[in-house]
Amino acid sequence: MGVERVQAIASLSKHNDTIPSEYIRSENEQPATTTLHGVVLEVPVIDLMNVSSDDEENHLVGLISEASREWGIFQIVNHGIPMEVINKLQQVGKEFFELPEEEKEKIAKIPGSKSIEGYGTSLQKEVEGKRGWVDHLFHVIWPPSAINYQFWPKNPPSYREANEEYAKRLREVSERMFKCLSLGLGLEANEFKEAAGGDDLTYMLKINYYPPCPRPDLVLGVVPHTDASSFTILVPNEVQGLQVFKDEHWYDVKYIPNALIVHIGDQIEIISNGKYKSVLHRTTVNKEKTRMSWPVFLEPPPEKEVGPHPKLVDDKNPAKYKTKKFKDYLYCKLNKLPQ
Repeated sequence: MGVERVQAIASLSKHNDTIPSEYIRSENEQPATTTLHGVVLEVPVIDLMNVSSDDEENHLVGLISEASREWGIFQIVNHGIPMEVINKLQQVGKEFFELPEEEKEKIAKIPGSKSIEGYGTSLQKEVEGKRGWVDHLFHVIWPPSAINYQFWPKNPPSYREANEEYAKRLREVSERMFKCLSLGLGLEANEFKEAAGGDDLTYMLKINYYPPCPRPDLVLGVVPHTDASSFTILVPNEVQGLQVFKDEHWYDVKYIPNALIVHIGDQIEIISNGKYKSVLHRTTVNKEKTRMSWPVFLEPPPEKEVGPHPKLVDDKNPAKYKTKKFKDYLYCKLNKLPQ
């Protein structure tokens, strides 16, 4: 195998309550000392149902625009994706991670590949060689021309059907998000999406699998970061774990059944010339329960040049960000180079 998976370490750790030192965060990162305990952050919750008049549409645009300016994160309910579609997505993902290790390794990331697709553990080297308490699976779910089914599990057999149905429904939600984000800054309905890649946008699914950890006070699932995407739409399971940094504190984000979580990513912040904010977030883990999440990152195609939208730049509002190809932006971000 070559790589020790967190799931395997977790199964050993539950017998002796110890974890390898590379998972223990420094004191200024440990959840026990950096979380504002007893306060659950209620980020904006936006209802997408029953928008039938211009006034209701304008109200919805205002809510999404304000949440994207002030928070960089919000939850959407009555989003139109049937719960059975989301439940199937979650079920097949859970079944994959419960397979024997040798079965999962069949779709492991290819060593040395520039692609992040496949089953794996760590995305990038961290300072001091620290690691996150998480295994994951990455693969593209849209457009069909960008999908590599080599990295889609063949077991469980219903995996492909469940993911294709979710991708189809998710595209309808993302179209609505792009439209509202665009109108919220006085642009035409389609201008934000076009600036982010148009119909060539890539939908990259990641399944995060955070096994139970005997010392959740000392570890992080995923370290603090903003998403490189335009925006991210995430399905969580019911186990608390998402945290957001706001007003100089880390807060737990309230779990809302049947809601989707929307993260504003770096590319939307860039296109908006800083009016919308990408959200700094991280994840914690649980002592008894497995946490899972299904974020989908809406990414510009690699060669797409992304920069502040020309209509949002003038003498009073000069460009705050450089225009560059998305692949170059991503390279700098993953390697912690200046943008």
